Amino acid sequence: MSLFKRTPKPTATITYHSDAGATRDVDVPIGSSVMEGAVNNGIDGIVAECGGACMCATCHVYVDEAWLPKLQPIAEDEQEMLNNTFSPRKPNSRLSCQIQVTEELDGLTVTTPPAQQ
Repeated sequence: MSLFKRTPKPTATITYHSDAGATRDVDVPIGSSVMEGAVNNGIDGIVAECGGACMCATCHVYVDEAWLPKLQPIAEDEQEMLNNTFSPRKPNSRLSCQIQVTEELDGLTVTTPPAQQ
């Protein structure tokens, strides 16, 4: 038995659709953000300039409307940043840095906007 054996972290599958039509399913570790899953797996369309600090709105995504009730409510700082997105804000707009991946979000689908900056 190795003292350094790593137990794989549980994941949830997040589906990323690009505005250009590409689709990719990514297994994102529980506790990470949807933005981290995108950045760590080379998903185009999520810039994440501030690294997840909710200060730039370059991780803006459109969440599949069926999933909106499963997300945490939008906090005031996210609300402010969503008013400054480069692409139009829609009722299903969220910052992917503010969506924490949970087991309940297995299967979540997000679409990147046409542009982030």
